Amino acid sequence: MSAREGILAAIRARRLAQPEAHPPRWQQPLPANSLVEHFADRAGAAAAEVKHVASLEEIAGAVAEVLRARNLPAVVHLPSDPTLAGFNWSTAPGLTLRQAPPGPDDATLAIAPFAIAETGTLVYAASGQRPASWHFRAGLEIAVIAADCIQPDLESALGRIRAEGALPSTINLVTGPSRTGDIEQTLELGAHGPKELIVLIVPSLPK
Repeated sequence: MSAREGILAAIRARRLAQPEAHPPRWQQPLPANSLVEHFADRAGAAAAEVKHVASLEEIAGAVAEVLRARNLPAVVHLPSDPTLAGFNWSTAPGLTLRQAPPGPDDATLAIAPFAIAETGTLVYAASGQRPASWHFRAGLEIAVIAADCIQPDLESALGRIRAEGALPSTINLVTGPSRTGDIEQTLELGAHGPKELIVLIVPSLPK
């Protein structure tokens, strides 16, 4: 048998051999504290500001306070999400709601269906009522995430999305405000999206 024939025979033998079982999926161990606490810690380390909101009734006031603290106009842009429309906005009477797409100087509010405790990442599954483009247009994004939707890792979050139906056309993973270090290795915020990210954690959201 020539060397060439020996190599080809070895390749054929490997192809016919039974594949070895895949090792179990590795999962980074999380600390003893809850997923919510770990997510808040990791999101804060990525320059996001995390606030705990006791109930849905307090979301409007929390949004108004975020804008007031930054001396921004009391205007927030909302996508056509029925969950956002169902919030009790009357508790913040000075707040103006707009459904027009936001610009770079505007504030927007969005619901993150899931989040990842391991990295402090928000998981946005795009839909007609939750367009992906809104996460890149505004200068300030305020995200609402339910505590019971915070998953330990990316694989768990994707599993939850699959369980709810077909995968969406786009899934955006957002960890802190937009940034880049491409220009003279100097960190710049707001390079491809919001300069600031505020995360409001609520116990749960309407299904």
